[in-house]
Amino acid sequence: MSTANPQPLWQPDQERIARARITQFQAWAAEHHGAPSEGGYPALHRWSVDHLDTFWKAVTEWFDVRFSTPYARVLGDSSMPGAQWFPGATLNYAEHALRAAEDRPDQPALLCVDETHEPRPVTWSELRRQVGSLATELRALGVRPGDRVSGYLPNIPQAVVALLATAAVGAVWTSCAPDFGARSVLDRFQQVEPTVLFTVDGYRYGGKEHDRRETVAELRRELPTLRAVVHIPLLGTDTPEGALEWSALTSADADPVFEQVPFDHPLWVLYSSGTTGLPKAIVQSQGGILVEHLKQLGLHCDLGPEDRFFWYTSTGWMMWNFLVSGLLTGTTVVLYDGSPGYPDTGAQWRIAERTGATLYGTSAAYVMACRKAGVHPSRAFDLSQVQCVATTGSPLPPDGFRWLHEEVREDLWIASVSGGTDVCSCFAGAVPTLPVYTGELQAPSLGTDLQSWDPAGNPVVDEVGELVVTNPMPSMPIHFWNDPDGSRYHDSYFDTYPGVWRHGDWITVTSRGSVVIHGRSDSTLNRQGVRMGSADIYEVVERLPEIRESLVIGVEQPDGGYWMPLFVHLAPGAVLDDTLRDRIKQAIREQLSPRHVPDEIIEVPGVPHTLTGKRIEVPVKRLLQGTPLDKAVNPGSIDNLDLLGFYEELARERA
Repeated sequence: MSTANPQPLWQPDQERIARARITQFQAWAAEHHGAPSEGGYPALHRWSVDHLDTFWKAVTEWFDVRFSTPYARVLGDSSMPGAQWFPGATLNYAEHALRAAEDRPDQPALLCVDETHEPRPVTWSELRRQVGSLATELRALGVRPGDRVSGYLPNIPQAVVALLATAAVGAVWTSCAPDFGARSVLDRFQQVEPTVLFTVDGYRYGGKEHDRRETVAELRRELPTLRAVVHIPLLGTDTPEGALEWSALTSADADPVFEQVPFDHPLWVLYSSGTTGLPKAIVQSQGGILVEHLKQLGLHCDLGPEDRFFWYTSTGWMMWNFLVSGLLTGTTVVLYDGSPGYPDTGAQWRIAERTGATLYGTSAAYVMACRKAGVHPSRAFDLSQVQCVATTGSPLPPDGFRWLHEEVREDLWIASVSGGTDVCSCFAGAVPTLPVYTGELQAPSLGTDLQSWDPAGNPVVDEVGELVVTNPMPSMPIHFWNDPDGSRYHDSYFDTYPGVWRHGDWITVTSRGSVVIHGRSDSTLNRQGVRMGSADIYEVVERLPEIRESLVIGVEQPDGGYWMPLFVHLAPGAVLDDTLRDRIKQAIREQLSPRHVPDEIIEVPGVPHTLTGKRIEVPVKRLLQGTPLDKAVNPGSIDNLDLLGFYEELARERA
């Protein structure tokens, strides 16, 4: 494991450490709140989890959080679930997101890019004006605090305006990307019963136009609580009958009125992937997201007014909400609406170049696709502005770290981060003042007592264990929608270790304080009692040029045996013959262990993913155990449902 390799791939120089916001915060917190002035990040982190109240108070002061009414205490109740943050306080998320309009009205708040790759700016004053106009119109439509407002929208400026106007009113935002089919959207929106729906007529992706008007018509029919539908003519079509025009709602010159809401007032609803049932409707609060994202973006990502923040995402993924929160730090946010690989695999690097992105975030899968396609970012593009490349979605393999280091720049901060939709933030990842070790996340985040636990609930170091968080985070869900007794929320995180958040990932916390993610613990491979992460196998197998993608499953058999097949989706022209099978097995045996070698290697027409691009291991495991398709998976959560037929048929043959 990487713990045996103590040489860092990258280390920040002293000048970079000195100018990092987290360094300045530590010095200020030492002077004003008793934080340790020596010992760097490890000492600051220890203080942040040992003195939770003081740490979060310091965060609100450092970032000048505007409480319209003061809080009685920082943490009214620290029990999980049910922690109470800043009881008595009122504030508004959108007010903080638009603060930079006061100082830099003519600077770009947003840089909007489509598949032409030409950035179009939206200034802070224009963003504020549109939010003010739309918030006024939402109130005129009868939208009140707590009402739900939904968006079926791509990653365009109108989506940001709609979110901020919703938050300004004190209503609750929720969104899906327009590549979601009607059933997927209804599985989500029907749970929360929206009063307003913002829609596009279609979207452009991969050089083609995709008309979504029929889907929108179905959504309107199936969402009886809608009072209004707002049409955004992205493809230039006329406003459908009974719908309102976007331009008519956003043309007034109106200052936003920001509803002052309690700290724990709902801000938005995010959804779990919903691969095995209805997606969980996860509710997070205005105040919790505000302070968590200020900490994460301002301290961990080191973002400020001079930065440009680009993360490839869609409105159906929590990273979009995280990206929009870049506005909280006065940062220019880059919105890209289009295919991640159009017109070629290097597309995202071109956008980073053209927008002058200082922090560029993407998926580990995209990095590995660039490596496999022979993309040379630093040769093809001017990436001199990029200070940090961050990845999430799945663990970035060591080869991905090395490729970024060699192909982008040796003096590049590589931030592999891991968190979840459940907290809309990172448990571990970016720290601008720490070294980067190949294959590892730099450290747990401030205020997050992240540990690796064995089955008995004992913390382990340099060993694989369950990812747990032993203290509350402000952005943990305030509840799930339609979970009146809290049982679904409790069962999702707190049924294994009472009062402690268990996330469902296998991790190693190293003796250096870094973190290695091995994959989901509910699909973790377990041979002869030895637990193995699927991510380790994917990394080895997908180095081979013949393999486009792979999926490994461990299936407990009724007779007590264990079957571990490896499914491979081949690159064009490749053939799965005995020679390739032997090469795959040899690579796994040599680079991991004989125990990691699969029982069978099976060619598949493709690997199924969630709509946010994650391989689905657990539903495939259930299919292979004989669970019927309709019980094993929620069809609306899968990118290509037809692929599951192969695994279902295989299970029938084996039975």
